[in-house]
Amino acid sequence: MARAPRHSPSSAAPDHRRGSRRPPPARIARESEAGGASHRADAQLAARLGRDIVSGRYPPNALLPSAAEMGARFSASRTALREAYSKLSGKGLIVATPRIGTRVRPKSEWNLLDAEVLAWHLSSGPEDHFVSDLFALRQAIEPAAAEIAAASRTPDSLARIADAFGRMERFRNGEGDLIGADVDFHIAILGATRNHFLAALGGLIQAALLCAFRFNWLGASGIGGERLEQHRRILEAIDAGGPESARARMVELLTDTYDDVRRFRESGGRATVLAPRPNSGQLN
Repeated sequence: MARAPRHSPSSAAPDHRRGSRRPPPARIARESEAGGASHRADAQLAARLGRDIVSGRYPPNALLPSAAEMGARFSASRTALREAYSKLSGKGLIVATPRIGTRVRPKSEWNLLDAEVLAWHLSSGPEDHFVSDLFALRQAIEPAAAEIAAASRTPDSLARIADAFGRMERFRNGEGDLIGADVDFHIAILGATRNHFLAALGGLIQAALLCAFRFNWLGASGIGGERLEQHRRILEAIDAGGPESARARMVELLTDTYDDVRRFRESGGRATVLAPRPNSGQLN
């Protein structure tokens, strides 16, 4: 029987490990830093263009200037401009048409629930109808969510709502993250419905809630006693398993809050808009 040939070390398959060595840590750090800086620059360019669009500098259906003009205006490369356009396209703000150019899409096609699109609207001084539409969205969803939460509550979901309210009480004078606690309160109610569709919608409207709360009109430096008490009554109605009461208390809060907003705007108040934070909504 023929023997299988033996392989000496010199005839073994070549070792490719030397050619696949990882680059030195310093090089990895430099490349990572460069990539991060490039990503931030692209995001900043997209934000500038986004604000120009939502503010009306480039109105719906208008063609954007050529890539050469835009590059010169923003001192941006074609690659950076392409990345920014891709981001804005994903948000429904623009669309590219071969041999025609890039145009602004109708407002009805914009993703208004996108956190950045909302922030761009609010930072550019939104029109009254935009603010009223934002609250109409809340008024259509949150009272029904409070009603369902009262009927579907669990100890865990109640604990999340109560925890958020406890932080609102603790930060009532603006000494902590009052806005974050208020957002968490409303998002926890949506999660307490145990309805996957409402929970998914909660993730979307969190941006709307957060951006609205970041207006000075809602007291980033404090919350009035009556508004805090209204939140308490919502918590108590859900805890007691009173769907109709929970709905009514939420309607009351949103109606009065919108009145606060309207009076603030009529007085000529100016909003301060901060960056949205990560989604904290959960489903039981």
